[in-house]
Amino acid sequence: MGYDQKILIIRFSSIGDIVLTTSPLNSLRNAFPNAQITYLTLDQFSPLLEYHPDIDYLISINKQSTIRELFELRRYLIAKDYDFIFDFHNSIRSNILTYNNNSKFYQIKKPRWNRFFLFLFHKNQFEKDYSVIKMYHEAINPIASKKNYFPKTKLSISNYEKEKARSFLLTNGIVGNYLVIVPGAAWSQKQWHSSNYIRTLNQLKKPSVLLGTQKDQICFQIAEKLNNGLNLAGKTTIREALAIISNADKIIGSDTGLTHAAEALSVPVIMILGPTSSETGADVNLSNSIKIEKDIWCRPCSQNGKFPCYRSKQFCLDSIEPQEVLQSINRN
Repeated sequence: MGYDQKILIIRFSSIGDIVLTTSPLNSLRNAFPNAQITYLTLDQFSPLLEYHPDIDYLISINKQSTIRELFELRRYLIAKDYDFIFDFHNSIRSNILTYNNNSKFYQIKKPRWNRFFLFLFHKNQFEKDYSVIKMYHEAINPIASKKNYFPKTKLSISNYEKEKARSFLLTNGIVGNYLVIVPGAAWSQKQWHSSNYIRTLNQLKKPSVLLGTQKDQICFQIAEKLNNGLNLAGKTTIREALAIISNADKIIGSDTGLTHAAEALSVPVIMILGPTSSETGADVNLSNSIKIEKDIWCRPCSQNGKFPCYRSKQFCLDSIEPQEVLQSINRN
């Protein structure tokens, strides 16, 4: 098959951000149906994009790549002679890789000043319809974006992976319909307290499957007092986690990568938001997904929730009651 265009997309991390780039990725595919599209990311996240229908080639690099290795990759990218390069990361690393490349080059413009005023002075200068997906589309607007049309995010799981996940859960006592719980996050300030999850989940008839990494201690705290569930924190690969999510009824969790991934698999989520908000990328995209948040003056306070709360208690999360989550679970 001949290609009429060669396109390179760059986004290194993290899970949630990579998932959100699959929306403009689809816009590019729709604009250039016969193009060869290559996606460059970190090797730890490349499994996310396996089997993706809009990607022809995946290139992955190690997070610890040296400057010399980056310049070697840069020479390789120049030799590939891409027609278009879309930098969806805009970092030092991506700027090294795209430096002095003759391809037509487009790069996202991060709203750093708007976020600075929002976090420090609580002055919101964002447009009302702002979203991270819209920000990505603004980078492709010159050639590939339809005004105010943003495709849904998308990830792909094979039938074999889905069936394997069903069999695995069955052998571990999870029979029938279940919920997936993703309570962890890179920063603990984004996590709803384990006691709230326990009070919520123990009132449900469906079993719960906890997903996360070995570092997500909240999963182990919940599992200790969970009446009907399975803790798989640190026991799955990215692909295995996606397969388990793809078979679930709903996902409940923090503003973190796997909740965004769930929506890209067309599984509705209940996202419990604390210090982050839509201006930082913390939002839901499916019509049957729900975000639970409190409209308080100090929120949002950071882009990714990494800064410790400067108030006597973390009102943004502590004010969310288990009953609110239960009502959202039973809503549809």
